[in-house]
Amino acid sequence: MVVLKNLHQELSRFRVRVWAAGAFVLFCFGLLVARLVWLQVVQYDSFAERAESNRIAVVPIVPNRGLIKDRNGVVLASNYSAYTLEINPEKVTDLDGTIEALGQVLDIQARDKRRFKRLLDEAKHTDSLPIRTKLTDEEVARFTAQRFRFPGVEIKARLFRSYPLGDVGAHLIGYIGRINQAEKKAMDDWDEDDLANYRGTEYIGKLGLEQAYEKELHGATGFEQVETSAGGRAVRRLDHRPPTPGNTLNLSIDIKLQALVEQLFGERRGALVAIDPRNGEVLAFVSKPTFDPNLFVDGIDADSWRELNEDIDKPLLNRALRGTYPPGSTFKPLMAMAALNSGKRAPGTVIMDNLTYSFGGRTFGSPETDRPGPKDMRLAIVSSSNVYFYSLANEMGVDLIHDQLAPFGLGRKTEIDVQGEVTGDLPSTEWKRKKFRRPEQQKWYAGETISLGIGQGYNNFTMLQMANAYATIASGGQRFKPRLVREIEDVVKHEQRRVASDAREPLPLRPADVDVIRNAMNGVTLEGTSRQVFLGAGYQSGGKTGTAQAIGLKAGEKYSSIKADERKRDHSLYVAFAPLDKPTVALAVIVENAGWGSASAAPIARRVFDYLLMGQYPSEEDIALTQKGQSFAPVGAPRRAADVPLPGQTLPSAAIAASSASAPASAPRPASGASR
Repeated sequence: MVVLKNLHQELSRFRVRVWAAGAFVLFCFGLLVARLVWLQVVQYDSFAERAESNRIAVVPIVPNRGLIKDRNGVVLASNYSAYTLEINPEKVTDLDGTIEALGQVLDIQARDKRRFKRLLDEAKHTDSLPIRTKLTDEEVARFTAQRFRFPGVEIKARLFRSYPLGDVGAHLIGYIGRINQAEKKAMDDWDEDDLANYRGTEYIGKLGLEQAYEKELHGATGFEQVETSAGGRAVRRLDHRPPTPGNTLNLSIDIKLQALVEQLFGERRGALVAIDPRNGEVLAFVSKPTFDPNLFVDGIDADSWRELNEDIDKPLLNRALRGTYPPGSTFKPLMAMAALNSGKRAPGTVIMDNLTYSFGGRTFGSPETDRPGPKDMRLAIVSSSNVYFYSLANEMGVDLIHDQLAPFGLGRKTEIDVQGEVTGDLPSTEWKRKKFRRPEQQKWYAGETISLGIGQGYNNFTMLQMANAYATIASGGQRFKPRLVREIEDVVKHEQRRVASDAREPLPLRPADVDVIRNAMNGVTLEGTSRQVFLGAGYQSGGKTGTAQAIGLKAGEKYSSIKADERKRDHSLYVAFAPLDKPTVALAVIVENAGWGSASAAPIARRVFDYLLMGQYPSEEDIALTQKGQSFAPVGAPRRAADVPLPGQTLPSAAIAASSASAPASAPRPASGASR
């Protein structure tokens, strides 16, 4: 059967198909051209920048962190370079498998893995994280030979912080550590320039001067512009800007004195602060026990952290800055100064001391060593009469005591140049209303005032506050903001910027009143409770011992009944200044749970004065006795301070010979404006 086709109709259909196909092809070509125009013209700048960024990498160069030195140029914090093995988790497909394989090439301990996991939890995924630090040359060579097996793993040269003297001065120097998430969040509030300066920086000051002077120590970040291969390897350097090292901090601290005091404490707990009353410079800032800041630089392991954090002696507590204690009898000269300044009692006013003072149906007693009799202000301080100061506190009242002693810096921050200082407690009626919540607790009772006179009750101060207060008395009313840093040195420009201790408005103390207190405190060292300690001293000083209750006693409970528990024993305190006529050092020291102030605290103060004023360093025998609380005046032949090396160091004979011909390097400098 023959089928006749409509050729005209078929041809018409064919043409339609051809046109449709042609239109489709043109449309596709139009899309390609449009896309090409979009990519090559509209998006050219963006893709060119991407291509360039793939070819060129800008790598931040972290600057050398600034040094920290003591007043004599001894380096307390420095840097060294070492290799680290680092993993970029974003470039590793099997992280656990990679770590296990690395363990077959290098020694990777369980603590390294735990630290890496902690860093991984804290860091961004794009961060390169260390799995091993401080590689030896042999380990570097061993990994380099097998690097092809480990994509995303590389060796980097890093700067590490070092504290050459270990635990000496750890609380004041502080330490650095890896920036955590909380710190990263806080850094988001920084201005753009500061934030840009920390690109590439992974470590930041965490405590002490490292934290307080972070931006001075950090320096300015540099950069390096390099051309990279498709695999991310650097091919050549195109441009660079070198980093600017951080500034050097020159401290007012004499680190040899610091080390001596820490040694004199031995295994005991406590604090000592020594200040130059002429300018507010801190000469020693001791908290015992201490810790090794080198443990924190590379990320402290869990066992070491647990050991420090759970230690009953609390080595991480900065007792000089944050430890508050009742001042005990060391408060009495301040009470006397307040009485003279307010006109409440004259130096010659005599009070009959019968060893007990009754008020409101309660009897306030005196130590068994006190002797009864009439006492004026000088004798009351020399003999440490409780009754004299019970009656004085009652006459003055809590608010007058507060108003007179607050200007000495008690119960408020001294604003020293480290963070974390606490205020302590100088009570008043207003203070108590704010301190407690229940109405019956907010009321001040007259009987509570009595114990304030002997430095007990609600009185609680830091040794920094006490040293600062007695520096004010020693200077005749001149006040300074205490400072640990005396100069900031620009290592590039070789310029030094003096960090002056801000002078505050002087207190209007009458010279005659100051002389009364000074002479009375001098009497303490000649005929009072510290006379045995200062026998044979080559200078005159003023001081006051103190014994403060560590815990409150229940009704009917006697101190002797808790003597067996060492941590319930009284604290031993001493405040002092020297030399008497023109004081160049004022200090406060506490030895926790050590009993009488003359037995433990005062001997440490004597040796500080001998060091600073006489250039003398105690004998080994004397140090051993002082550590046990069994010394008074120094025993054995004292050594020249310049001849004694720092812990862990040796003093070359040439250096000894050179130092023998010069004045003691540890002597405090004169006040600002005097010749250096």
